[in-house]
Amino acid sequence: MQYRTLGRTGVQVSTLALGAMNFGAIGRTGQDEATAMIDRALEAGINLIDTADMYSNGQSEELVGAAIAGRRDDVVLATKGGLPMGDDRNHRGASRRWLTTALENSLRRLNVEYVDLYQVHRWDPATSDEETLSALTDLQRAGKIRHFGTSEYPAYRLVEAQWSADRHHLSRFTTEQLSYSLLQRGAETETLPVAEQYGLGVLAWSPLASGWLSGAVRAGRPMTTSRSTFMPDRFDATLPANAAKLEAVEQLAKLAEQSGLTLIQLALGFVTTHPGVTSALIGPRTLDHLNSQLAAADTVLPPDLLDAIDTIVAPGTDLAAAEKHAVTPALTDPALRRR
Repeated sequence: MQYRTLGRTGVQVSTLALGAMNFGAIGRTGQDEATAMIDRALEAGINLIDTADMYSNGQSEELVGAAIAGRRDDVVLATKGGLPMGDDRNHRGASRRWLTTALENSLRRLNVEYVDLYQVHRWDPATSDEETLSALTDLQRAGKIRHFGTSEYPAYRLVEAQWSADRHHLSRFTTEQLSYSLLQRGAETETLPVAEQYGLGVLAWSPLASGWLSGAVRAGRPMTTSRSTFMPDRFDATLPANAAKLEAVEQLAKLAEQSGLTLIQLALGFVTTHPGVTSALIGPRTLDHLNSQLAAADTVLPPDLLDAIDTIVAPGTDLAAAEKHAVTPALTDPALRRR
């Protein structure tokens, strides 16, 4: 396993990190399976575990908390808050009122006194940067979080938040979590360069593109993965974006075979080879999935292989742009264009 510094925090984290979105009802993963995967991940050298309050409505945090009991200090523990937790309109967002409550709820479910990294799950256009950063800075000073970051923030919002922290003498965001894979390279256009400029640690989620790069999705096979049951549109072969992804997967699979790698090794190695990426978040549903991904722990792709990848999926290209989350709200909410 390789290790890198998480932004400018001084914290050393593994280049493969364990994402716990599949823990609980989403992935039909119970306590025994979750504990077994965390045991295996820690044994393999993974030291960063990432979850969120809304994963299976808090169940993921509960499973992670139970699995790390007695070895809290061996884990760099990250969670997220801000996405809706119920129907109440104030049980979401990045206001001081909600983030304070959401963090307390996460600490209770995780059964810990603090988290190492607390991330705002999405940019909240209804809340000012000063409000969010002030709340997070106070929670940091209270010892309930060590560092805080963002998830799927548009690049210009990352810049604005850095400026706001300077203007108001508040702690800065230290990390950004974004979608990045062989099939979704849009982050290379703006977000990754901005993160590098400001020294942000980057956690890349969905490096296997929701299973497209796991080897399970190939031409002539039924498109069935753990994600296809609750995201059917992303696996509908009749949609142009999915047809483009399938064509790229076939070429990438051949390239991996010619290079003596599995497709998983090619995909994870591609993400962790980028100098702006700190860790790739793998999200296994089973122990077998985890073991197949751990095989990529030390994979480093040489320049000629990266050049070959660029001819299949050009730098900065998202083959399924509609799946992106870091989209300016004015493009998706008509009220912001017609007010």
